[in-house]
Amino acid sequence: MECEARVLRAAGGFGRARRLLAVASWLPCVALGLALSSDSLLTARPAHHCRPDPTLLPPALRALSGPALLEASVPRQGPTGVPSPCLLLRYPAAPTLSAVPAPDGTRPCTRGWLYALPVAGLWRSPVTQWNLVCGDGWKVPLQRTGHLLGWLLGSVLLGAGCDRFGRRAVFVASLVLASVLGAGEALAAGFPVLLALRLLQGGALAGAFLALYVARLELCDPEHRLAFSLGASLCCVLGVLLLPGLAVLAQDWHLLQGLSALVTGLLLLFWGFPALLPESPCWLLATRQVARARRILWHFAEASGVDPEHSSLEDSSLATGETHACGRKVGLERCCHACPCLPATELAELATGSIQPQYHSGLGLLHTRLAWRNVLILGISSLVGGGIQASFLRSLAPLETAFYLPYFLEAGLEAAAITCLLLTANRWGRRLVLLLGTLVTGLVSLLLLAGAQYLPGWALLPLSMLGLLASQTMSVLSSLFAAEHTVLTSLAILALLCILLLPETCGRALPVSLEDADHLHRAPLLRAHQPPDYLPLLLPSH
Repeated sequence: MECEARVLRAAGGFGRARRLLAVASWLPCVALGLALSSDSLLTARPAHHCRPDPTLLPPALRALSGPALLEASVPRQGPTGVPSPCLLLRYPAAPTLSAVPAPDGTRPCTRGWLYALPVAGLWRSPVTQWNLVCGDGWKVPLQRTGHLLGWLLGSVLLGAGCDRFGRRAVFVASLVLASVLGAGEALAAGFPVLLALRLLQGGALAGAFLALYVARLELCDPEHRLAFSLGASLCCVLGVLLLPGLAVLAQDWHLLQGLSALVTGLLLLFWGFPALLPESPCWLLATRQVARARRILWHFAEASGVDPEHSSLEDSSLATGETHACGRKVGLERCCHACPCLPATELAELATGSIQPQYHSGLGLLHTRLAWRNVLILGISSLVGGGIQASFLRSLAPLETAFYLPYFLEAGLEAAAITCLLLTANRWGRRLVLLLGTLVTGLVSLLLLAGAQYLPGWALLPLSMLGLLASQTMSVLSSLFAAEHTVLTSLAILALLCILLLPETCGRALPVSLEDADHLHRAPLLRAHQPPDYLPLLLPSH
């Protein structure tokens, strides 16, 4: 970690070039937010009922039309008397003495359904095109599950690809795949085809999001890492907020998906070039590709107004006063070749570029002493924070008939959670904020689970909003915390207890190897006092 920090400081520190690249990395997040949130619109279910079938009515009622035909064909349900969504009235087949016989039961729909449109701004969606209601209603959660499964597989497979092939290569390849698959969704002629394409596109979007997220983290210095990461998260929320407006303009889900694929493809015209998204020099240094890292850092130094030939750590604005062992000024090239993290036998090979890159694997976590436990704890925390959000959203059951209010409420609370992290995570430290978010999430979930029947009705909505805010804070901070623990991109009470075992990463450089991640030690929970004991809370296993 010290070697990497020295090289980056010699290249001008977090100067103008790196700041502009970090800000430029926010803009693709708007397009990714549009694409990732489209699942909510595509699977929104409008209010519906069976289309009346006059041929099933008695002869005396077949001439009816309008509301009278609906009243004679569709049964009513509930205290409000809304039309049944999946049933028709059944009349006796045998003639009766009365001119208008009374219905003697119900039967399934025979001529399709009538929908209350538009839904989520769309006059046609996959739900209405293929009638994914009633008997086929199970296909809607299947589509959402497939998209999430694709996200999971993409995070694992393309996350490993980020560590093997580089951040930039995976980002560009994922954008190409996401654009092609999005265009295929716009042309899908059947639900099975759409289901397969949604799964694959979920994986491609996960790869693009993950590669960009890690590249941005590695581009920033410890003091600015939180602000620039959460700024990108706010841009994702902006994309979520813009999607309903785009749906109102498109009106058809085919056109909406086509526009989303077009926006994703347009990113390739700008971020497909190395000028806006160069390969991460941290990854290049960690994998011993010093020649490539030197070219990129040379450009950073020149763009930041630093002379790469004669730059010194003393002249750098972020320098710590260190000099080379021989007392001479250390230029960028000498820093790249004199990194203490490289074995002495490799220094001669670096000059000729003949050294072979050394890549990392996720299986390496199994051989660490503490890093695997930290990742496991943060995995549990992220799982709880993301999974329990569905429970809090379900507590907003009275709002399910309206699409926009729950949608914008969730997005607004996510923006509020990110803002809270901006104000507190650097001041109080990652662990304390994550601990408070987990505590609030656990308490609210217990109140809603055990005391919902005893709470007044007006209290359920604020509690659900508070729980959703806290769980989103857990989810966002767990992702950032995990990315600061290791170079790999890869039960609320339990998470509450385990968070105390985590080391604090606020203000620390990113580890460049699993060994560095394994030596992150536990700091005091309250940062006002810093005793000299930084031993890990969990003893290393032998």
